[in-house]
Amino acid sequence: MPITKGFRALVDEANAQITTYSVEQVRARLGSDPRLQVVDIRDPRELEREGTVPGCVHAPRGMLEFWVDPESPYFKPVFGDESKEFVLFCGAGWRSALATKALQDMGMSNVAHIDGGFTAWVKEGAPTETLEAHKAASKAARG
Repeated sequence: MPITKGFRALVDEANAQITTYSVEQVRARLGSDPRLQVVDIRDPRELEREGTVPGCVHAPRGMLEFWVDPESPYFKPVFGDESKEFVLFCGAGWRSALATKALQDMGMSNVAHIDGGFTAWVKEGAPTETLEAHKAASKAARG
């Protein structure tokens, strides 16, 4: 069966309907805006290989809709905080665009994504940390 709408068309459609921030916009808020919650939706192997953004929450793309829905047995309370703006990123901004659109379709209005994803984040010299450092910081923050 031929593909009638490719991934680029899906990403373009999503980008036309969602909020997109530049790395600079998110970086300026990182650590100083208590409303900001950055969400890394990449595969765990990508985090192991490349690191992540300090202070982010990891929510693998395959589980995201289940983690944000309070009716799901997989719900994560971090996503129930309506005072937060959840800013998603992936490797290049494609998966995060589709994921942001999916969360909007679920009713979330406090969701956006980072243009260019983690690749752009690193290229622009924004802060990163290893997965090990991220896990240690997350554990310390939980007490």
